[in-house]
Amino acid sequence: YKRQAQGGHTLSAGWQRMNGASSMPYLDGSNPYLANYLQVNDFANPEERSWQLRYDFDLHSIGVPGLSFMTRYVNGDHIRLANGDEGKEWERDIELKYIVQSGRFKDLSLRLRNATYRTDFERSARDVDEVRLIASYNLSLF
Repeated sequence: YKRQAQGGHTLSAGWQRMNGASSMPYLDGSNPYLANYLQVNDFANPEERSWQLRYDFDLHSIGVPGLSFMTRYVNGDHIRLANGDEGKEWERDIELKYIVQSGRFKDLSLRLRNATYRTDFERSARDVDEVRLIASYNLSLF
């Protein structure tokens, strides 16, 4: 994974390659660390090769503190399917995030996420179009 930042702009690129005859194993309830583990898909199929291109922009750099934007695209191919064929898949994510800077709701985080996932092989997560609104607030208990 390679990252280059300048001002409020960050450009990242990543490469992930899976080896073996089965998908990445998961412990129940866990999230693994994979470079291309995204909103909808993990790009962890047998023999899959995937690359990611990501762009982040912190709008504080142009006078809008607390607001940030992110978009990324991942493309995976060479997936070994059970019937011997090769599969392909891709995902595009967009996120707009705002963190309240002051007042009663200081540090409240709101994220609007959009994901589009497409594949050319049958699996549990077929083509997906998804929108999420996520609110989070940390409380100091001690």
